[in-house]
Amino acid sequence: MNKLALIVGASRGLGLGLTAELASRGWQVIATARDLAQADELQQLAATEASVTLESVDLNDAASLADLKRRLAGRLFDLVLLNAGVIGPDHQSVEEVTAADIGALMMINAIAPVHLARLLVPQVRSQTGIVAFMTSRMGSIADNLSGGSDLYRASKAALNSLTRSFAATAIGNRGLTVLSLHPGWVRTAMGGPAAPLDVQTSVRGVADVLEQQAGQQTHAFLDYQGKSIPW
Repeated sequence: MNKLALIVGASRGLGLGLTAELASRGWQVIATARDLAQADELQQLAATEASVTLESVDLNDAASLADLKRRLAGRLFDLVLLNAGVIGPDHQSVEEVTAADIGALMMINAIAPVHLARLLVPQVRSQTGIVAFMTSRMGSIADNLSGGSDLYRASKAALNSLTRSFAATAIGNRGLTVLSLHPGWVRTAMGGPAAPLDVQTSVRGVADVLEQQAGQQTHAFLDYQGKSIPW
């Protein structure tokens, strides 16, 4: 039986690459985008890969999250991966940020992924299922020795904190594995052209980690090579 994955935030970059990578490994993948009409590459992948199907969801809209859950009723997932995220305002400055700026950043990067994960927990296979959050090493407080990108760092630290609380119940009640994943610094629209990793190298590593960690029933903060990152 093919394993079933839900990848939230798959219109481009890492989410798109991971959708293709898991499909190539024999997974069935449901991939989401906020606006499928603008997700040309994802549409092309689904048109050529029968194991990929598409859904739309807007993480900023609680009603959209609930609608997605209803549409996915009856599906049992081996993996739910929350990948969607934004960098936030260009200035990344606590002196310049507005309440609207930080609210939008925290909602999409930290609050909404955990909200959706909580909605979908009953549909993740107990004992062997994984709920994974695409975070960043920049969310590590212990590892922050350089500063910079302060608002983005704060949003990912918040995601990590909320994920720890999520894991406490998801592991205890369902026997799930919860992963906070750092994909590396990758050449995507967010990572920029100077990043040392290409998408394929990153997603191949992430897929390996996901397959290796199934059934561990713990919460780990790991990079794309499976190495632990301090919280």
